Amino acid sequence: MKNLNSGRSKPIETAAEAVARIPSDASVAIGGSGAGHAIPDALLRELGTRHRATGTPSGLTLLHPFGVGDQRSRGLQQAACPGMYRRVIGGHWSMAPEMAKLATENRFAAYCLPAGVMVQLFRCAAAGSPGWYSHAGLDTFVDPRHEGGRLNSKATDQLVEFVEIDGKPWLFYKALPINVALLHAWEADRDGNLSMSREAGIWHNCTLAQAAKASGGLVLAVARTVVPSGSLDPRDVHVPGCFVDVLVVDEEQGQTYQTDYEPAFCGESRMPEDQFPALPFGPRKIIARRAAMELTPGAVINVGFGIPDGVIAVAREQGIADRITPTIEHGQFGGVPAGGLDFGAVYNPDAILGTEHMFDFYHGRGVDQTFLGFLEIDRRGNVNVSKLTSRIIGVGGFIDIVQKADKAVFCGTLSIRAESRIADGRLQFDSHGAPKIVEAVSHVTFSADYAARNRQEILYVTEAAVFRLGAAGIVLEEVAPGIEIERDLLPQIGFQPAVSPSIKQMPQSIFEPDLMPSADFGAFH
Repeated sequence: MKNLNSGRSKPIETAAEAVARIPSDASVAIGGSGAGHAIPDALLRELGTRHRATGTPSGLTLLHPFGVGDQRSRGLQQAACPGMYRRVIGGHWSMAPEMAKLATENRFAAYCLPAGVMVQLFRCAAAGSPGWYSHAGLDTFVDPRHEGGRLNSKATDQLVEFVEIDGKPWLFYKALPINVALLHAWEADRDGNLSMSREAGIWHNCTLAQAAKASGGLVLAVARTVVPSGSLDPRDVHVPGCFVDVLVVDEEQGQTYQTDYEPAFCGESRMPEDQFPALPFGPRKIIARRAAMELTPGAVINVGFGIPDGVIAVAREQGIADRITPTIEHGQFGGVPAGGLDFGAVYNPDAILGTEHMFDFYHGRGVDQTFLGFLEIDRRGNVNVSKLTSRIIGVGGFIDIVQKADKAVFCGTLSIRAESRIADGRLQFDSHGAPKIVEAVSHVTFSADYAARNRQEILYVTEAAVFRLGAAGIVLEEVAPGIEIERDLLPQIGFQPAVSPSIKQMPQSIFEPDLMPSADFGAFH
């Protein structure tokens, strides 16, 4: 490759050679997100291999704003080594169950901070700032008046402080130096310039690289291919080469772990509407339909993973999708979120921003409406998505998104492992499930008190009932056709909920397989 060299050319090393540069006791941060979305998988694999063979590096502090893995064998699953870490600060944990298991076993100090907060802290590190003030996390488990983001007994450091400025409450998050940044890009040139041109997102690669260089640290970048110096379109360069120290080539990694290359993810083509599969009729579609009835024309919305992203499918089916602007925290505006482990990519996006810019939007103006999932809801209206007993899940961008949204609609099934069927436009339970609506959540990820103080409109939508946040907690407002409160709801709820004096039936059309009448989306017609 001598003909590609320039005076600024970067060394090209194997992944094993590159991770051999990582010293013990370093602070290491991972770019990208989720199941292979710009995740430097080759570096994580060799990092685990090195430690298992040599016991080094050890004493690392690891930072990752999003989940890192496929819940089976990729990502941080490959580097889940006892003894490697002193402290791990993760925005989301469930994509690498072995790392979450080590946290529950107290093998290192484990913390969870909102993904957007962590991205902003990379910015602070890049700019030499001591930290970041934010409302994000107030009154939740991240608030130091509660757990302070701590996930186990080994986590004793105070990463977050509660402060008041001009009589208003804020959280101050302390910036952490980044000694090593691990990145993945679609292609690099010989000078180390990194392009994300065919990735599903831009992520926070540049911010992370700048943070490492500000700390006098090291940037290791994996690229699918290396091209001659000067051959990249400068508009496609998202990390300048002066921020990069070492290049590693991994020709095998695609846009995600599941998808080698989908041109509709990066704007090189658009997927025709008739190629999108219809959302199958069932409980998920029922929930998504009822939630979608809350949409308003012109709204900028956010949708979460799983049941909530069905709201976009319903909007397309009902012919109203062109009058809303969906977003996801990974940086995309418009389009159709990919499902399953490809979530984080979007088909036919209108725009793709870096995650730091998307979180600026969420933390500042906020979305008009957000549709998110839940694991638990309690009597007061608090929501838990982050931790169940010893099972660590994390928050991702949940807290960043929900605390500035004008309206939040939490979407999920009424209970765990219930058996139900839909017949003749009516919902019937064949067996009840364990309650997800409980007396008190085990982890406060969404605070009802915070929402009430900030006058947010909050709904909780299930296949069997709809609740609203009232002055004293959740209030039952709607029940599905065929459902009786005493027979069907109360055995699957952990307490006797308040019932609206004007309780009504959920629209019958939601429970029928045919297209819903336009009158059910009256604001759009």
